[in-house]
Amino acid sequence: MLILDVLSPLLLLSILLPGYGCRAADIPEDTTSEFSVRLYQRLQAAGGQDNIIFSPLSVAVALGMVELGARGASLEEIRQAVGFSHLLPGVEFSLLQNLTAALLDDDSHYVIRFANSLFLQEGVTFNPEFLHLMKKYFRADVETVDFSKSSAVAEQINKWVENHTDSKIRALLSADDFSSVTRLTLVNAVYFRGSWKNQFRPENTRTFSFSRDDGSEVQTLMMYQQGDFYYGEFSDGSQEAGGVYQVLEMPYEGEDMSMMIVLPRQEVPLASLEPIIKAPLLEEWANNVKRQKVEVYLPRFKVEQKIDLKDTLQELGIKNIFTNNADLSAMTDVEDLYIGKAVQKAYLEVTEEGAEGAVGSGMIALTRTLVLYPQVMADHPFFFIIRNRRTGSILFMGRVMTPEIIDPNDHDFDSM
Repeated sequence: MLILDVLSPLLLLSILLPGYGCRAADIPEDTTSEFSVRLYQRLQAAGGQDNIIFSPLSVAVALGMVELGARGASLEEIRQAVGFSHLLPGVEFSLLQNLTAALLDDDSHYVIRFANSLFLQEGVTFNPEFLHLMKKYFRADVETVDFSKSSAVAEQINKWVENHTDSKIRALLSADDFSSVTRLTLVNAVYFRGSWKNQFRPENTRTFSFSRDDGSEVQTLMMYQQGDFYYGEFSDGSQEAGGVYQVLEMPYEGEDMSMMIVLPRQEVPLASLEPIIKAPLLEEWANNVKRQKVEVYLPRFKVEQKIDLKDTLQELGIKNIFTNNADLSAMTDVEDLYIGKAVQKAYLEVTEEGAEGAVGSGMIALTRTLVLYPQVMADHPFFFIIRNRRTGSILFMGRVMTPEIIDPNDHDFDSM
């Protein structure tokens, strides 16, 4: 979920959860991949040995809603940073509308929901054209509240968030997040759930050692299967990324959505690979992986992270909206409206069935046989993206430095 909190404060909240495939029919290609990578690299630089999970699409949608109300330098900085400056003014709103609409097409293979809502302060007049465009491009519902009754407002918004995230995110906001000077809260909720096209068999999941980049090891549940996936081996042509690394793309049912896993060699820290990640490289991976039989060892993992994006967005050139010079006059005539903070919280769970699935209770040891096919052994840190394979939209981007840790004292622990 992404929160852009404004002082007199505008609080913009965007919430994202995992899911799967969607049908994208004749949708323009997403142009925000460079912005996505730049965001990741800023987070990586500050992340130490932590897992990372965020949603580039959520950030783009949230900034798009702010951009609708922005003018002058405030508007131009967003367009430049996100990657819209080459488009005619206003075209980006149709692009975001089409990209999200493509994900909402009915399909029995997945569940994905986008929902947007505006909570407006009673008695404050907002520009009718702004409200019209919010409905047109983001299908935003509009409700009036009294932000001075902060506890009641927090409860109302939290309930809305819970309803639109299948109860995955609860009690997101508190009364302290609002005050008598709050004027507007924008909420964007995205829920994504589905199944792998080739599911892992729970009975093949077993306890395994995962080697972290700091040299330590932890015990985790490792899933296994042999199946047909998109696979390739790549090299940056130098030793900067440790030479050859593996790219595995695993489609979800319907094959419109997939998870792409990028894995360096066992002895190469992920930090050696991360600097080479650029937008053109994402495209190169997608265009050059080939469908073939692959042996896959992938840990079950759950990543949940709340990220303060204000400093990061400012580093990327979105500065004006965070200052007293912000021009958000397309929203309302209220003066001194500016963004006070930007926070995103994202959640992703990967199991045998997919992004959200049942847990297999039994674990058996695998018998290692002669390796006849490429083998992807994700028993050390890796980078991943979840994307729409037709539009290139990146729903999630992140890394796993430490998967779910299994307590050796737990009764399900398999000591091998």
